[in-house]
Amino acid sequence: QVRLVQSGGGLVQPGGSLKLSCTASGSIASIYSMAWYRQAPGKQRELVAQINGGIQTVYSDSVKGRFSISRDYNNNMLYLQMNDLEPEDSAVYYCYVDGMTELGPSDFWGQGTQVTVSS
Repeated sequence: QVRLVQSGGGLVQPGGSLKLSCTASGSIASIYSMAWYRQAPGKQRELVAQINGGIQTVYSDSVKGRFSISRDYNNNMLYLQMNDLEPEDSAVYYCYVDGMTELGPSDFWGQGTQVTVSS
């Protein structure tokens, strides 16, 4: 069983910073990609940032230059550093992992963490 546990998030003023963390545990033979998604009320879940093979990174246009995704290979951890936050960044953020388990290719989601940007 694979489990993703998130931490971080909370309330921050516009222009502030937050860092999200995600720890993957369980039987993952290999990880193809890790990503952060977010979902605001009344909106679809959207990709925020993705890291493939630990090298290639992809960001949504709305967060480019403000957010940074990184991965700790040794500890199967994923991070999202969010700077210069805007009210439009308020959403529930989800960690996502696409990998291979003993049962075959699978994907997994974290429990979600609320980020609120407000003065």
